[in-house]
Amino acid sequence: MINLPPEAALPIIAGMAINLYACIAIITVVPFTIPQMTLIAVFTLIAHNLIMEGIIQHKSGINGAKITVIRIVAAVITVLIVSQFLGDTSQSVALPASLTIRQPFFNIAGEWAAGTLGLIVKILGIIMGLMVILEWLKALGWITPLLKVFKPLMRILGLPEDTAMMYMAAALFGVFYGSAVLVEETKKQTFKKDELERLHISIGINHSMVEDPALFAVLGLNAFWMWVPKIIMSIVAVQIYRAYIYLWSKIFRRSTGNIV
Repeated sequence: MINLPPEAALPIIAGMAINLYACIAIITVVPFTIPQMTLIAVFTLIAHNLIMEGIIQHKSGINGAKITVIRIVAAVITVLIVSQFLGDTSQSVALPASLTIRQPFFNIAGEWAAGTLGLIVKILGIIMGLMVILEWLKALGWITPLLKVFKPLMRILGLPEDTAMMYMAAALFGVFYGSAVLVEETKKQTFKKDELERLHISIGINHSMVEDPALFAVLGLNAFWMWVPKIIMSIVAVQIYRAYIYLWSKIFRRSTGNIV
């Protein structure tokens, strides 16, 4: 359906359920072509770590199931469009024998535990650093001037100006690592439901704009496809949502007026 061979399901599902590192670990072993790797990267850059990030977004302003569906649909549409520029990407590839060998359970469990511990330490360090920097900026009174700089960008993205802090946290550090800022700002600020949902649609599709695309770019993939498609899709998705809200309100008012 998305112009990829069946073998591409392995890295895509790994990325959706776990994270980009799991996806990258697979595509560096399976002999995918560069165009195939590009499409896999485009898909997983939009739809990855859906369980954990869905929980975070659910706690900070949008239904977790809704944003998960939106991200998957956005990933499918984006890949379908990008695939039109990359030629034939549906040819099958052969899985290496190493992927079919069963490893002892305790070896797998040990590797998982070590990886998880390292990830927890990394998350703690990033979140603590973010919160310290944020409080430091607030104490110095730099928050308001900084947010004013990003106001034109927020208009282009179709987002409320008051969500600039949350957007920048997600755009620079990701939904996962920026979770503390997202949740805390949601509690502190008074946002309308549609404002938060617009924000989460945007950052759900396009976040961690530095680290995530760079992970695939170092594999030799074209940086243009790693950055541009998901930025454009995030803007389009927000504008579609805004149009939907506008039309729904018009229909609701009309129907209410008829009843009255």
